[in-house]
Amino acid sequence: MEMLKTERLSFAYPEREGEGQLVLKEIGLTVERGSIVAILGHNGSGKSTLAKQFNAVLLPSGGKVWVDGFDTADEAAQLEVRRRVGMVFQNPDNQIVANVVEEDVAFAPENLGVPTEEIRTRVDDALAAVGMANFARYAPHLLSGGQKQRIAIAGVIAMEPECIVLDEATAMLDPQGRRDVLETVRRLNRERGVTIVMITHHMDEAECADRLIVMNQGEVYLDGAPREIFQRVDELRAIGLSAPETVKLLDSLRKEGLDVPLSAISVEECAGAICAALKAEEKNAPKGNETEWNQF
Repeated sequence: MEMLKTERLSFAYPEREGEGQLVLKEIGLTVERGSIVAILGHNGSGKSTLAKQFNAVLLPSGGKVWVDGFDTADEAAQLEVRRRVGMVFQNPDNQIVANVVEEDVAFAPENLGVPTEEIRTRVDDALAAVGMANFARYAPHLLSGGQKQRIAIAGVIAMEPECIVLDEATAMLDPQGRRDVLETVRRLNRERGVTIVMITHHMDEAECADRLIVMNQGEVYLDGAPREIFQRVDELRAIGLSAPETVKLLDSLRKEGLDVPLSAISVEECAGAICAALKAEEKNAPKGNETEWNQF
């Protein structure tokens, strides 16, 4: 069942004179309810502009965007759109509006008109969901970047959205902060069935998605499962992107003649594939002759 859908979606940022240049060009795609979708692309590819269409932060210049069947261009439907899709942006400081963590998490549901008693429950549940229940009375400015981003996610969770869009939400975090945020959103997807859309430029984040969409010059360039897309090393390289380090290593070994699959994305899979290929080389080598791979 569709959570998000675009049909011939185009968008241009306005210019002072004349028409703006198209940033999105007749994009048609759907995002299934309960899935994790990563959208990858270099700067200027249109990926963040596309993300903002899903929450009616931006509205189409042409075509349509539907959120759970609601037309985002319909002003009367925009509150329902924003109830269903929560946005988490790159800099958590831009989303934190209160001086106490629990008050910040309560801000969005208060503005949605949620009853006071229910807000208390939602805030407690949201903080527990991101592992920040012990920080409810803290001042946000005392928290680390990863903790602040988890508070931003808690504020979105308290809205009880059906979909969360993370617009490069881990870009400013250290590796541990990134891992914490990713584990949080994966758990929300797994335990609550929340649809996740991740706008990212980190290959390891894209690896964990059910589906990967690669944007280039405002268009969908590649679309499929990460294992499938990351095997298309030359196509990614052609638009200034690279495959994960594991796939790049396997690609180099293939070009040197070692029969390894490019579908081994994780470090464990990559190591296993190389070991298996080396054993096969050794087994098939004539007795008394070493292959060059045996020298390693």
